[in-house]
Amino acid sequence: MPTREQLRIWREYIETAETLRTRLTGRLQSESSLSPGDYQVLLALTEADQHKMRSSELATHIGWERSRLSHHLGRMERRELIQRVACADDVHGIDVIATDSGREAFRAGSVPHLRAVRELFVDALTPEQFAEVDDVTTSLRRHLGLEP
Repeated sequence: MPTREQLRIWREYIETAETLRTRLTGRLQSESSLSPGDYQVLLALTEADQHKMRSSELATHIGWERSRLSHHLGRMERRELIQRVACADDVHGIDVIATDSGREAFRAGSVPHLRAVRELFVDALTPEQFAEVDDVTTSLRRHLGLEP
């Protein structure tokens, strides 16, 4: 079993990470037209070749269930942030494409979002602490099988 001190550190880590996520989410939503889910989808698409990914690959890439992604894409499509089209090479596949307005919304939302990341996370740490966070994150990702 974890020690009392280990549990304290764990609890503080989780609570702090959740507060950070909540504040970043609030800032993103108040300073842009994008939800965190919109931002996550558009980030993946803007980084993809031709701003396009198979729906199944997108779900895996962002770690969402396919049904959750499908519902979210429907909302994004109605707002003309993305477009869904049949795959040219697979009659059952769907390609998701970031539209011009989706890419513009992403660019516009990125500036205040990245400013918030700097203010709420980066500025709180010394360069040495930032390197320690990187080491801890790398160890956790490797332990959880998220790193090769």
